[in-house]
Amino acid sequence: SEFLVNNLLGMYRVGNHYKYRDLLLKLHRQQKELLTVQLQHMGEYDPGILGLIRMHPTKYIPCMELAAQDALKSLLYDSHHGQNHNNNNNNAENGEDDDRNDATTNNNQDTLSHLNIPSIQLVFKGSLTLTPLRQIQSQHMNQLLKCPGIVISTTPVKSRATSLTIRCNRCLDEQRLEVQGGPYAGTTLPRKCARDTDNCGLYPYAVVPDESKFSDRQSWKVQEAPESVPTGELPRSLMVVVERNLVDTAPPGTRVELLGIPTLLQTSSDLSSVYFQVVGVECPKAPTVSLTEAEERAFVALSKHPQVYDILSRSMAPSLSGNYTVDIKKAILCLLLGGTPKKLPDGMRLRGDLNVLLLGDPSTAKSQFLQFASRVAAPVGIYTSGKGSSAAGLTASVVKDKAGEFYLEGGAMVLADGGVVCIDEFDKMRPADRVAIHEAMEQQTISIAKAGITTVLNARSSVLAAANPVFGRYDDLKSAEENIDLMTTILSRFDLIFLVRDTRDEARDVQICQHVMGVHMNHNTNSQNNNNNNNDVDESSADGIARLVQSIADSGRGELSTSALKKYLYYCRSNCQPRLDETSGEQLVSHYVQIRSQSAGNKSSAIPITVRQLEALVRIAESLAKMRLSKEVQPEDVQEAIRLFRVSTMAAAATSNNNNNNKGDNVVDFGYTERFLQLRLQVGQVVNRSRLLEEAAAQGHDASIVRQALHAMVGKGQVQERHGGKLLVKIK
Repeated sequence: SEFLVNNLLGMYRVGNHYKYRDLLLKLHRQQKELLTVQLQHMGEYDPGILGLIRMHPTKYIPCMELAAQDALKSLLYDSHHGQNHNNNNNNAENGEDDDRNDATTNNNQDTLSHLNIPSIQLVFKGSLTLTPLRQIQSQHMNQLLKCPGIVISTTPVKSRATSLTIRCNRCLDEQRLEVQGGPYAGTTLPRKCARDTDNCGLYPYAVVPDESKFSDRQSWKVQEAPESVPTGELPRSLMVVVERNLVDTAPPGTRVELLGIPTLLQTSSDLSSVYFQVVGVECPKAPTVSLTEAEERAFVALSKHPQVYDILSRSMAPSLSGNYTVDIKKAILCLLLGGTPKKLPDGMRLRGDLNVLLLGDPSTAKSQFLQFASRVAAPVGIYTSGKGSSAAGLTASVVKDKAGEFYLEGGAMVLADGGVVCIDEFDKMRPADRVAIHEAMEQQTISIAKAGITTVLNARSSVLAAANPVFGRYDDLKSAEENIDLMTTILSRFDLIFLVRDTRDEARDVQICQHVMGVHMNHNTNSQNNNNNNNDVDESSADGIARLVQSIADSGRGELSTSALKKYLYYCRSNCQPRLDETSGEQLVSHYVQIRSQSAGNKSSAIPITVRQLEALVRIAESLAKMRLSKEVQPEDVQEAIRLFRVSTMAAAATSNNNNNNKGDNVVDFGYTERFLQLRLQVGQVVNRSRLLEEAAAQGHDASIVRQALHAMVGKGQVQERHGGKLLVKIK
């Protein structure tokens, strides 16, 4: 078995081509030391070799590296020997003596003997079955595994000794110690001198660094991908060790598939921890979702349905109802699909991901929208709360370990690279923390320059945020600038801003109540129906998804399940990158100029209309074309993008104008009424609300303005309500 393993690199061939012989010579010419070995080639050469490497990697991988070094020496010797043979033939033809030929041969042999052949590092690649981090158990120790995950932190590169030269301080005797074992293995210096002289004393040896050999070592912290963590569980992490040419190959936030060996590290006399010794790193371009041919055919059929936009929008959070939710669902659908990212010739990158802000009153299902989007986001979605998130937790941080060294750790936006970040309670974040995500939302990168660590991380993710007004509920007496406690710099980075109001409308309230009661009453019935259907075909399986999507594509009725919707969104994002044509571009420009002129009259608006909003219209139109798998943006996509922009951002900006006009009309009456209440109510006095309203009406004050003034005084903490608001007490 050892003979087969050692001869694999020299004997494996495809036809008459010796693949690894050529690779070894190429590495030598380029002065590199990294050789990639495919596990598939090992199985083709001898299936037994692959089994040995998988079951006993720590024994046979070092043997293969030594065999690669010996094979390179043999190849170099053969090439030199062939040149010498040709030279000898030429000399013999020219009549030169044999002594000269012998001298030439001896010189070449001396050259080969003194040739410094570097150690070869083998890196393995192959399609082994993926083993999740949380499933690594005792039976997997010291075996070759392939594990997926995300690099969340990396330590600085350190050096470890592989071969030590030691010298006696008295007699100058030199010895060479080979450090055997894993990356954390060490060695002890001899207690006595090898010459066995009493004059040298105890522990006479010292390390000679200039004549010793060292290799690089780096530790990573790899965590489970967010989409693979079971609901309600914490993500598992594992310490990973990379050596030599594999260091600094994956910055924090990179998704990796690691080939390595789980090994025990003895931390104390009775405790040991597991670390993963890496022998291969693969960095997939993006997280993938497996699709079958039946699913792809069904998705193509659905994309050709004329009502695909309505089908997808009503499949978004079907448990949430209301007229105001229709456009929000469509906006979130566009966010999950995204536009087309572009890289310009000068290296500048234009983002294709959309950012959406839901700003409004409590109990308007903002958090439910965020939760649903994080579940459906393909391929990854992360939900977090602004109240418990800091700038470092969202972007990246430099952490100091126990040894006093600093290392880099990625945050939520780095881990969600290529997906969606849902930030609830966005208004509760500290202003300094909101400023930290400015770069991530527009340039989609995170720059770090702390503790001597300077780097740039990718944060190519969409942001779906929800926030409340300053006073909890939207105050009609105040302008939009006073209600929205967010800076213009952060608002301009949102492509769509929805102002969600909890208006008191009897017909609307009846409709919402009927829907909510229907959800509660039909919950058990739906669960039983789902259980009965699962006995036939599981809707979350590939066959069930294909049948469901195909039936909806044929009939145009029904809703996609969460798993089907997630896969369809992933399929559209992966297989379609629509572009604008000249007609659509001119249409967008004309509408943007019109929108810009309409907003010119309100220079103090809290919601700005800038060139970023023009790019937002482009991204929305591209996302609408993407859901149909169309390669070009059509005029109807531009019209719908403009409509969504008008009912969201433009409507919120218009609210600011209306509030300013109304405020100007009613400011005199409101101030007059507020002064009346200040004089009427004494500190500590308890007054009946109804009687106070009657007195104010007798003095000529409008009842609605009196209620608004009382509401404002309660919000300022000047008045307290008791007994359900029937009694009022002035406290200051």
